[in-house]
Amino acid sequence: MQLAHRGGAGFRLQRRNNVQKVLISPSSFGQCGTEPLDLLTKAGFETIVNPYGRRLTADEVVGLAHECVGIVAGLEPLDREVLDQLPSLRCISRVGVGMDNVDLQTAAAKGVEVRNTPDGPTQAVAELALGLTLALLRRIPQADRNLRDGIWQKEMGSLLHEKTVGVVGLGRIGRRVAELFLALGCVVVATDPIADHDWLKNHSVSLIPLNDLLGRSDIITLHLAHEPGAGPVIGVEEIHRMKKTAYLINTARGEVLDEEALYNALNEQRIRGAAFDVFRVEPYHGPLIELDNIILTPHLGPYAREGRLRMEVAAVQNLLNVLLSENEVFGRSGDET
Repeated sequence: MQLAHRGGAGFRLQRRNNVQKVLISPSSFGQCGTEPLDLLTKAGFETIVNPYGRRLTADEVVGLAHECVGIVAGLEPLDREVLDQLPSLRCISRVGVGMDNVDLQTAAAKGVEVRNTPDGPTQAVAELALGLTLALLRRIPQADRNLRDGIWQKEMGSLLHEKTVGVVGLGRIGRRVAELFLALGCVVVATDPIADHDWLKNHSVSLIPLNDLLGRSDIITLHLAHEPGAGPVIGVEEIHRMKKTAYLINTARGEVLDEEALYNALNEQRIRGAAFDVFRVEPYHGPLIELDNIILTPHLGPYAREGRLRMEVAAVQNLLNVLLSENEVFGRSGDET
């Protein structure tokens, strides 16, 4: 567990006779086990659960959380306008890694601590990236659709073994992805401005510039964060540098890639295929749905039961570390990354 941000106010919750409230915003929270909700109940908090079965809008967050001291957060907007209307809020605890939906500057000014669960989704997202790659190479979705349509047709695919895999971003997930591909006999190259050089040496992974990686790789898999206001890392020029036989995997953030440029490249068969689990606008209803050479999944990355439960428990413990900071049972976990 990591302290993503600590407000300077040094807030300590004083227990009152009235029950403190916590909003649980992710619509799927608790589906993999009751432990995270049980932790909150045992600690004496009233939980307000997302009633809509989807991502909350800004107005819905305000309506549900206006009296809450904490939010166990998904990807709903927690910008200045929202935070200004939540006077009781003391902690936002993300179920996941990304913080781009939270206005960290406003949170800091209000003394609201913001935490995330950086280790939680690592294995689940890495396995999904590998699974999507195998599905592309062996044309599994096409074979499945054909058989269901009454067509017995063997699809000729490609081996993953000995392919060159380019990993863009060597954070926790990127490193785990590289390890999985290495275990299957791939050559792995990577790009990252702050890579761990000891890890690179120990795993025989070459660190090269992005443009070189794009030209060399048979499979390119994206695992980098998106900075608010930044443009896409992969656009028209970058796609033109890829091999015509290349596959592109994105399980990071929709904003890191120009979807229109990718659509044109796939439609004109300038690259062989792609797989996307994340999109600029979710739920996604865009033109990529029309194409046969891309696999589209609805942000499944962290949705593996074991990993999801660990993330939810960690998010609740992060929240309790803040709200019950006087309680030795839920002491701070430190700032380790």
